Amino acid sequence: MDNVVFCKMWQNHYREVHMTQPIRMTDDEVLWENIFITSITLQRARELELAQVGLSMAQAGVLYQLKIAKEPMNPMKISRRMHKQPHTISALVTRMEADGLVETAKDLERKNWVRVSLTKKGQEAFKRQITQKLARNVTSCLSKKEKDAMAPICNKLRARATGIIRQLQPDLYSDLLI
Repeated sequence: MDNVVFCKMWQNHYREVHMTQPIRMTDDEVLWENIFITSITLQRARELELAQVGLSMAQAGVLYQLKIAKEPMNPMKISRRMHKQPHTISALVTRMEADGLVETAKDLERKNWVRVSLTKKGQEAFKRQITQKLARNVTSCLSKKEKDAMAPICNKLRARATGIIRQLQPDLYSDLLI
């Protein structure tokens, strides 16, 4: 089913069930809903795929960030790169350490920090999840022209969303969002 058709059907259903008066949405709001629903659908497909290899989206994200890091990583750096709260990543790292996927060690330079690294089991889990390509290759249904058009659009939307995050959450670390 075409995403636009699905989005319209979902909007109509939501309005019928939850709203007593119709809402007028701008073209931007309709497009945002379409992107949002598509994002949720893509995320669910990836969640189901990762579950087959025993990982969650969050765990796969941490494994990925550790694998591609060009510098030692700590929970704060991981949280910034994943756009998550530091306490959320710290708790996740603790659980992943208990599962043997990562290990932590005191940072020799900053005594109150820990460095996070992949274990052998974590390396193997990363390799297993990276072989799961069905959801990650969802764009195979797009033409080359559509793919080429999509990348700069995604970059522009991501930059705008990052600006909104900085505006709504101006904290010590918001300038480090990628």
